[in-house]
Amino acid sequence: MTQVSHQQWGQVPGLGSVDMWTLQSPQVRVEVLTLGAIIRSVSCRGQHGQMQDVVLGYDDLEGYVSDKRYLGALVGRVANRIVKGHFVVEGKEFQLDTNNGPNALHGGLHGFNKAVWLAAEVEGGVILSHTSPDGDQGYPGELQVSVSYTLQGETLTADYRARSTKTTPINLTNHSYFNLAGQGAADIYDHEVSISAQSYLPVDDTSIPTGEIRPVEDTPFDLRVPVPIGVRLKKVPGLGFDHNFCLCSPRDDWTERHAARVLHPPSGRVLEVSTSQPGVQFYTANVLDGSIRGKGGVAYGKHSAFCLETQNWPNAVNQASFPDCLLRPGDEYHHVTRFTFTTV
Repeated sequence: MTQVSHQQWGQVPGLGSVDMWTLQSPQVRVEVLTLGAIIRSVSCRGQHGQMQDVVLGYDDLEGYVSDKRYLGALVGRVANRIVKGHFVVEGKEFQLDTNNGPNALHGGLHGFNKAVWLAAEVEGGVILSHTSPDGDQGYPGELQVSVSYTLQGETLTADYRARSTKTTPINLTNHSYFNLAGQGAADIYDHEVSISAQSYLPVDDTSIPTGEIRPVEDTPFDLRVPVPIGVRLKKVPGLGFDHNFCLCSPRDDWTERHAARVLHPPSGRVLEVSTSQPGVQFYTANVLDGSIRGKGGVAYGKHSAFCLETQNWPNAVNQASFPDCLLRPGDEYHHVTRFTFTTV
């Protein structure tokens, strides 16, 4: 049985009141903010029963208002990158603001992570909804979007839905940063990761996929068998993992699949992720540099967390061979992601 409660958490100038919703099952406790549909915390047990918060975040609302790293946030209208912020839909060109070098990232300068969402209780959780107006951040169509976070036992489910008045690209995900040793632990090098992907997307020097779908076999991106993250990071070019792993082929039917498993051997904590999305971005917090002070005043440094951002493939609106990311009037966007927290 999951207990659901909420309380006012603060005020955002110009946006209004922000509430914090708490979902409590016998095994897991989750805190959700109406700002950005943010997952503020997930507390779960280790193998000896000790509870730890395993999600990076902030002690106060101001941290989230000024946050530039999307800690815990729902990101959209389009998660990940769109090359040069440019795309063409139904013969019409659209230009978005660029906020990640030459590219558009995570919905723009004022994406869904900066909106205050409406919230209502549902069985075992909360449903948050938001209306993105036609032209918001440069995107076409009025978009009615919702996410429900429900907790059942050890499993937190995120159920995303949306409808649009015009054809628009859409790609929603949650951008929680996890450290199964407990948020504030120095790094994730002792975590073991596996990702159920036969292929991944190589990227250019601005992190845009090149268009190639490359098999993981005989590359550092072969995570089909569990490997220590610290050992594998030494073999990955660049700063670390920030790549889309392909969970299915571009035209495969909608179905929920196992995506990833991460184990922290010292505590025994396990996170398993399943999703109906065709990809997952595995990101190892490469650009955290100690300048962000998180919960308890902890400085979040490089490789202090990992993200498993279930998603469509990045820049899909500009790659005809990638899974279709367009939502058309009369259709419903619908995806499900489940995070299950257990121990070994």
